[in-house]
Amino acid sequence: MTGLFSYLHSISPLSETLRQHLQQIVKRKELARKEHLLQAGQVCKSIWFIERGLLRCYTARESGEVCSWFMKEGDVCMSVESFFLQQSSLENIQAMENTELYSIEFEELQQIYREFPAFNITGRVLLEKYYLLSEQRLTAMRSRRAPERYRWLGEHSPELLQRVPAKYLASYLGITEVMLSNIKGRRSKM
Repeated sequence: MTGLFSYLHSISPLSETLRQHLQQIVKRKELARKEHLLQAGQVCKSIWFIERGLLRCYTARESGEVCSWFMKEGDVCMSVESFFLQQSSLENIQAMENTELYSIEFEELQQIYREFPAFNITGRVLLEKYYLLSEQRLTAMRSRRAPERYRWLGEHSPELLQRVPAKYLASYLGITEVMLSNIKGRRSKM
């Protein structure tokens, strides 16, 4: 839980009372590789901090799975619409590696916001950070050709190129595995 407290404290200092409260309510969870944290149809009842590991979010379609994001150690994750509206998720969240997480449930988070108003700053900063990341990703994926999308991913999240299997990278980039292989081949010749 040290990583979580360090992360939160780096955004805005935690009072000793809030730190003690968090120690009582935060839950630890371990996922094995390929295990689901959330499946479509379930309500995302928690927000998770990834201490160790890698997760992917995807939507199942008739044509196959479409990956929408990857989150790794030091990141916060949730199914945004499901969490904030407390309704069934359209997304699946799955561990790509053995993963260790810490969670805070929706109702507990709302209580923290009421009882510890300073924590609202932390919540706002986190929301701003992840909204900005989402917008940057959407812009990169919509306005660039496939080789540029791959380059963008390598510049912004180079570790994903090593940790994520090609079929999931291709889905995330909106290209086929063959096209991804061709792009990698051309880049290695440069």
